[in-house]
Amino acid sequence: MQAAVDWVNGWVWSPALVYLCLAVGLYFSIRTRFMQLRHMGGMLGQMFRGKSSAAGVSSFQALTIALSGRVGTGNIAGVATAIGFGGPGAVFWMWMVAFLGAATAYVESTLGQIYKTEHHGLYRGGPAYYIEKGLGWRRYALVFALATLVACGVLLPGVQTNSIAAAMENAFHIAPAVSGTIIVILLGLIIFGGVRRIAQVTQIVVPFMALGYMLAAAVVVVLNIEQLPGVIVLIVSSAFGAEAGFGAMMGLAIQWGVKRGVYSNEAGQGTGPHAAAAAEVSHPAAQGLVQAFSVYIDTLFVCTATALMILIAGTYNVTGADGAPVFTGLANISAGTGFTQAAMESVLPGFGAMFVAVALFFFAFTTVLAYYYIAETNLAYLTRNIRADGLMFGLRIALIGSALYGCIRTSDLAWGLGDIGVGVMAWLNIFAVLALRRPALLALRDYEAQQAKGRLQPDFDPRPLGIENAAWWVERAQGRKRRA
Repeated sequence: MQAAVDWVNGWVWSPALVYLCLAVGLYFSIRTRFMQLRHMGGMLGQMFRGKSSAAGVSSFQALTIALSGRVGTGNIAGVATAIGFGGPGAVFWMWMVAFLGAATAYVESTLGQIYKTEHHGLYRGGPAYYIEKGLGWRRYALVFALATLVACGVLLPGVQTNSIAAAMENAFHIAPAVSGTIIVILLGLIIFGGVRRIAQVTQIVVPFMALGYMLAAAVVVVLNIEQLPGVIVLIVSSAFGAEAGFGAMMGLAIQWGVKRGVYSNEAGQGTGPHAAAAAEVSHPAAQGLVQAFSVYIDTLFVCTATALMILIAGTYNVTGADGAPVFTGLANISAGTGFTQAAMESVLPGFGAMFVAVALFFFAFTTVLAYYYIAETNLAYLTRNIRADGLMFGLRIALIGSALYGCIRTSDLAWGLGDIGVGVMAWLNIFAVLALRRPALLALRDYEAQQAKGRLQPDFDPRPLGIENAAWWVERAQGRKRRA
């Protein structure tokens, strides 16, 4: 099975997708006039505006739901894997895909808001919704919904729980089956409580886990601060093949940096718009800005913390395209969580590996919660005209089963299946947002025009902008006019 998975991945993650992600991010950065720089203050301000309602969650809750999907095993094991197969230069390309991807995240998340709908008392939205409403491509939307349902409901949860089980076994000698049982119980308690319980959990756990992890990483960096300038030089020079030891790895650095960057921050993948659509905001662009900043949190903050720890401590190995070792700093340890645990152990002996295992548990577990929410949203899209209580129950059981199975299968197979899921979603969503970019760009101009007139919290009416089929926002604008 591993050979078949690797063959499919060779097609899905061909260089075409790698460079397409970078090109689309650059294109949207230019079209939005680098909104990821111009609106930095607005991103921070919008995070804490807006309150939850009976149908939606607050901007901050939507941010934490999205972050729970973005910040996961990719931030610990994924970064280590990128370094292991792409060299230190892969970190630079992760930064690039995050910077450019923030513009992509803005576009897709704003589209999620524009074309959201209310279904059984809850806001629902995402690529399937904006593909059908904005482009009229109903069959394409059905394909995306089915692909995402399989990816997030079956393929991706196992990647996260596999890393949890491996880290727990390494740090605490807990058998994978025991870790799997604990995960299953906790998942059941939360996902059977619905979207609101997921939001309540993530808004507490996500900020705590991200800040705690970055503070611990800062300790490692500060205690080895004299090495930091050299590590930064190593990252940049290796990214362009200028470092003697990694001179022949520029192509691999780009490939693995972009691949793991997209996997980690999910910009363009189509996951972020699901959480963005659930937010209760006065203007779609406001949530687009929040979701753009979530890419920064994921990669520029959390992934960078992992990379600096590993590179400063020297606890990594690099393998070339031919499988031959290029650099060996940690003998007999394969690329993954072990790099990060060893880095933390080098500074905090007896504590580091356990801390990373606990951090990875929270990172990966909340990501599984986000996957469930995304899968549920797409199942709701597919079954919006019928009663689907039985199918929703079946989805929960399937996701829990996938999480349990992920704890005991090999990491190569888990990552391979996860890569297929991420890649297929990225291919489908990127073409959709390219075709449907205009409403998101118009929304940004409208938002900026209202702010220029002194309105701190702009309102949104799609009709004067020529945006069609945004029924929820039209109804809201009409209601606001009647009350006035």
